[in-house]
Amino acid sequence: MVQTEERDDPSGGGAVQMRGTNQSGMRAYNEKLILTLIRRSGALAKSDLTRLTGLSAQTISVIMRRLEADGLVIRGEPQRGRIGQPSIPLSLNPEGAYSLGLKIGRRSMELVLMNFLGEVIHRSARTHRYPKPDQAIQFAHDAIGALISRLNSDALSRIAGLGIAMPFYLWNWTRALGVPDEAMADWRDADIRSEIASMYTFPVYLENDASSACAAEIAFGVANTPDDYLYFYVGYFIGGGVVLNRALYTGPGGNSGALGPMPVVGRDGKVCQLIEVASLSELEKQLAEQGLETSSLWEGTENWQVDAGILDDWIASAAAGLAHAIASACSLIDFSAIVVDGWLPVDVRLRLVDAISDELEKLDMTGLEKPEIRSGVVGADARALGAASLPLFARFLLNQKLTNRDAA
Repeated sequence: MVQTEERDDPSGGGAVQMRGTNQSGMRAYNEKLILTLIRRSGALAKSDLTRLTGLSAQTISVIMRRLEADGLVIRGEPQRGRIGQPSIPLSLNPEGAYSLGLKIGRRSMELVLMNFLGEVIHRSARTHRYPKPDQAIQFAHDAIGALISRLNSDALSRIAGLGIAMPFYLWNWTRALGVPDEAMADWRDADIRSEIASMYTFPVYLENDASSACAAEIAFGVANTPDDYLYFYVGYFIGGGVVLNRALYTGPGGNSGALGPMPVVGRDGKVCQLIEVASLSELEKQLAEQGLETSSLWEGTENWQVDAGILDDWIASAAAGLAHAIASACSLIDFSAIVVDGWLPVDVRLRLVDAISDELEKLDMTGLEKPEIRSGVVGADARALGAASLPLFARFLLNQKLTNRDAA
């Protein structure tokens, strides 16, 4: 469940003084509808928006003038060739809004500054053996200060907020991380969102890391993605999200799509949890057992130094487990597509997608429709970008499928 708090005044004690966005409060529903349509479809003319929303041409004109005055949309070159006045496409202004995203992972932390198009402007990152609350807060404060120091006063006024993406119940993962219970005990009572929010005047949001990655796919993925799909994010531990009617479904406790504990059949024929065969922790373990270095796994996805044989074996095991998980999930919801992304080099992700499709062919899918297996488009940045998208969804965008009935 997304948690949020807006603060009108900084708390002092070294807090950074920042104004909220220069737009007053939350955007009206129809404004968010139009911004979301442009976000998903690219530049649209007023006539396109009238057709897509069912709103009158006059209403569209009024809204677009307001959005243009607020600097959220910009006009393109007139498009000629039709009868009547030339069509003028309107697109999102990259500098119309900014947002911050903090990813707290089991092996690394990252903070990004993102523009209104979802492009990363600046970033800061560090790796760790395991995360600690006080270190995460200090990293966030230092990184935010360094990143926003590069912005001018107008850009500062357009920061919509900070989103935090992190695993829930971190203290439960000590055994899997190979650290003593007391090393993670502080997370039981930590309220990292409130701690960070007390330092700034912009709103701060908190969401599960895998759900945040799924939110990034919804916000920045391709326009032809189906309305309903199951999303897997392969990180230190595998997780995911459930997308229904183009909206992220998190459930009453915010933990829907926690796919890691799903029972699957491993390559040895024994039942295990998906997290045991399709997580990067297992790849790291296999590398370490052979005396090979593992730090490059967490420093980025462009320079992995992974033994080819071990990687091949991991992909095969992960694909087999994921195929069983997909078959089980499709017996509950008729997903037309499965989207697979993660902290993976592009070529490894594509190999994993192909291997999953091959493994599904081996399973008895009688009575089920085999879903399309797709590669995610956001990639390794999905958790950080998903975190940064939380303020944008709250302030400017809609998280749902759009139809004419959405216009109000």
